[in-house]
Amino acid sequence: MFEGIPRLFPIWLGAALFMVPVSSAVAQDADGLSDLKLPGISSFATPNSETSLALGSSGAITLSAQLTDKGADITRGIVWRVFKPEPTGDGKLPLVASAHGGSAVFQLEPGSYLVHASYGRAGATKRITVGKDAKRESLVLDAGGLKLDAVLSGGVRIPPKKLRFSIYEGQAEANHDRALIIPDVEPNSVVRLNAGVYHVVSTYGSVNAVIRSDIRVEAGKLTEAAVEHHAAEMTMKLVRESGGEAIADTSWSLLNESGDPIQETVGAFASMVLAEGDYTIIAKNRDRIYQKDFTVVAGQNKEIEVLATEASAINPEEGAD
Repeated sequence: MFEGIPRLFPIWLGAALFMVPVSSAVAQDADGLSDLKLPGISSFATPNSETSLALGSSGAITLSAQLTDKGADITRGIVWRVFKPEPTGDGKLPLVASAHGGSAVFQLEPGSYLVHASYGRAGATKRITVGKDAKRESLVLDAGGLKLDAVLSGGVRIPPKKLRFSIYEGQAEANHDRALIIPDVEPNSVVRLNAGVYHVVSTYGSVNAVIRSDIRVEAGKLTEAAVEHHAAEMTMKLVRESGGEAIADTSWSLLNESGDPIQETVGAFASMVLAEGDYTIIAKNRDRIYQKDFTVVAGQNKEIEVLATEASAINPEEGAD
């Protein structure tokens, strides 16, 4: 996918934010198109004719795209869309023609057009002029790839099924929110992005093992970054004696160090990934409530037994608090 492109050395990011200067990823702006808001995939005006407008008898134009201004032509994976620059009455740009693959040849009536090339989540827009003579135009995407992974303390690999990434715009909005670009990115998959800084959120499990990092993507390069989660997988069970069988139909409530509830579940076992720290687990079975304090140490998966005895029972009103 990025053959012949040098790779950066792996970037290992800890629990603290890895801060880099923030800059927004933008499309090619050689023609003053940085403010252009192209329509979404379903919001442009489709051609009225069933005949492909890329097969007419007018001037031929060959379009190609590169990751950098001195890079080789991209040979596959590009989606080309050609628009008329004047919107219709409903404000949509009329779609004239489209193509998929690498370089594309279009037969277009003489005139001015807007061409958009998308390559994964990277893209560029350029205004072109078509005449009766054949010509070539190229678009520089100014894009690279991002490959994400995460480990536990000591470099222990995290099961891929329990790990997900979300990629946000690097620049926060006025309300401090960030625009989500891609949710639920699988580890070790390559995401194509315009060059710039992105805010990446790594989630291990589904409770509170979350790491946030700012990562820079460079044009023409594959950036590989791995974060380190300080967390562990804990399995809780209610037993009548140490080493005993788990009691079924148990309701579980997990409290953090401040006493705030952060997770609830029902079953004989309560398994969850938790960030390192101190917690209290409350188990309810047959109107009796039991609790136990425990500590999560990064990388140390454990089984926590809560004894269903008078010593561990608590007042139901206290448990509700």
